[in-house]
Formats: sequence, C-alpha cells, structure tokens
Amino acid sequence: MTDTDAETLAERVREGDLRLYELEEHADADTAAAARRLLVEDHSGADLSTSGDYAFDAAEAESAIENMVGAIQIPLGVVGPVEIDGGAISGEHYLPMATTEGALLASVNRGCAALNTAGGAGARVLKNRMTRAPAFRVADVAESEALSSWVRDHVDTLREAAESTTSHGELKEATPYVVGNTVFVRFAYDTKDAMGMNMATIATEEACDVIEAETTADLVALSGNLCTDKKPAAVNAVEGRGRTVAADVTIPRETVKETLKTTPEAVAEVNTRKNLVGSAKAGSLGFNAHVANSVAAMFLATGQDAAQVVEGANAITTAEVRDGDLYVSVTIASLEVGTVGGGTKLPTQSEALDVLGVRGGGDPAGSNADALAEAVAVASLAGELSLLSALASRNLSSAHASLGR
Repeated sequence: MTDTDAETLAERVREGDLRLYELEEHADADTAAAARRLLVEDHSGADLSTSGDYAFDAAEAESAIENMVGAIQIPLGVVGPVEIDGGAISGEHYLPMATTEGALLASVNRGCAALNTAGGAGARVLKNRMTRAPAFRVADVAESEALSSWVRDHVDTLREAAESTTSHGELKEATPYVVGNTVFVRFAYDTKDAMGMNMATIATEEACDVIEAETTADLVALSGNLCTDKKPAAVNAVEGRGRTVAADVTIPRETVKETLKTTPEAVAEVNTRKNLVGSAKAGSLGFNAHVANSVAAMFLATGQDAAQVVEGANAITTAEVRDGDLYVSVTIASLEVGTVGGGTKLPTQSEALDVLGVRGGGDPAGSNADALAEAVAVASLAGELSLLSALASRNLSSAHASLGR
C-alpha cells in the first residue's frame, strides 16, 4: 500500500465514483482502510494516525467489521494466576482482562489472592443452551393451542430440519409460548465451542419453514424477543441462555481478616442488604455488585460479542458464614461465550484465548467454551469478593482515589 493508492481511492469516493463499502473491490483491505481514514479526517478534522497504526492485517478483521478505518486499542492486563477447580478448566491460570477502568484489575487481583489462600475456586457449567424464538401469527387462541400441541409433538421433525443446516449444532428443546393469537417457539441449541447466535438463527429459519408448511401459522419475525438477545430479560434469568455457569469458594476467617481486612459476618451482611435486598427494591434482574465489570473486561480481551454483557451480567451473588468461615458464590444465568468464530479470530483476541489455553475448538466439542465460561465466572467471583470486602471495610472510596483516577 502507498499513500497515493489510498488517496486515489479516497478521491474516487469524493467524486461519487465509489462508495465506502466498495473499496475492498478495488484494493487490499489495508489500502481501503487508509482511504476511509483520509475521508474521515478530511470531513471531521480528526487525526486518526494512532487508530491507523494497528498490529494485524485489515483482511483478518473482514468478518468482524465493515468500513474499517483502523483499530481501537484497549489496555490489556491480567489477574492471577488463580487456582481453578472447574469441570472444563483446572490448575493455575492468568485471566486476561481489557478495560479502561482504573482499579478494576487491582480489585479482581485482590480477590484472586483470597481465592488462592482457600485453595482456589470451584466452577461448573450447569447448562448450555443458545436460543432463538421466532414469533408466529395464527387466527385465534384455538389455533394457538393447536400450533403449540403440534410443536410439542413434532420436536424430532423440527430437530431434523434445524440440524440439516449445521454440522455442530444440536437442537435440544423447542418450547411454545402463547400470547393470544401470537405463538413464540423458543428453540434451544447446544452450539459446542461457538457462541452460536448465527448458527441458531440459520437453523431456526429452516425449522420455521417446516412449521409454516405443516400448520396454519405464518412467521412474523424470526426473532420474537423471547430469545432474549442483548436485552435484560427474566426468561434468561430463569431458563438460561448460552452458558449457565457458577463459581464458589469458602474463605477461611483468618484470610478474610488478613487479606480482605474485614469479617465473614460483615461481608455476608453487605451482600444481603446490598445485592439481595437493594437489588430487589430496585427491581433489578441482576442481584450482584459488579459482575458486568469482569464479564465485559474478559469479553473485550477474548473477542466476545460485547453487547451480550447485558445478559452476562444476569447474575446472583450469595454469601454466608459457615462454621466461622465465608462462603461466596456467583451464578451467571446467561453467559454467551465462544472460542471459535466472530471476534475470537482476531489476532490479539486469539492471543488472550491462548493465555487461557482455550483457543479454537475443544476436545470434546464445547469444552473450550465451557472452560472460558468457567474462567469468566471465577473472575466475577474474585471481583465480587473484593468489592463486597471493600464495602464491608469501608475502603472503597480510598481504593478508587488511589487507583482509579
């Protein structure tokens, strides 16, 4: 690529000879990105030289973004190593986290130190279901009941149609929900190591064709919002979406006093009054302190769909005193993660997955995504433990004053 090549392309756009999204048809991806930068700089007066200084070929991002002009660099750090006793990941691991929030990694790292003194954290994936819920229109409630019955009686037929579109996905459930003359069918898939939203969408469309052909229903929308994707929803809190995953630990009383500077009783009370009572009074779907922080930082580091932090923060934190020690758990109802496809293929995100040893497809299929989910849950547990302890010891504001400015 030369500056002349990029300027020539930019000039053709200015003259109306080309459109932004057509540039890759006339040049390599890096030249196309440079031409767009020139256009944006001319239009806005901004200097995009730092955004244009990225470390990988633009062609490697073509499946992840359109109209690329450069790359945003978010600071990447690690916490740990932390000992994990998971169903899919075990041993000591550094956890990669990308964020611009000062004090976050210091807080999670303190939580990891406390976990290690207790022998590490336990973690398990409890359920794996990626969902898509199309909306169908029928004439009346009698037809709604008939369609619901047909779906329940023909899950095998729908499974055959859906799975014909994928070599990996498995249809586990197809559950009808009726609202008047609208019927939603919530399809739930095991998508193995892929986050699986595209897989579920394509498979569900094939199943919808069968429903329309065999019943009186008309498909109104392939996604009817009962899925529910990228929106806070009680159905995800109850039924789960993606991975439902939990992590827990029992911290000895002396560790709570020496490392966390508080007591098990104080942490348990803060959790009850803040995370449970306070969240209930607020009408919150997430009963936790700041699970979204750890989820977002690990999502950005490992190439997950950042918008799905909305569901990933759908978590409940519990804390109780057990024989004088402190038991803490975090259960995330709808953590949507994958280790293949999407942003996981980007070079920097692939490196972060390598830190955990979970890049690509696992053996058996799904084990790498399970391992990533368990790692995210442990990071969330460490973050919850540290923040609850800071609140219990009244050290939150001083920590932010020294680290977060």
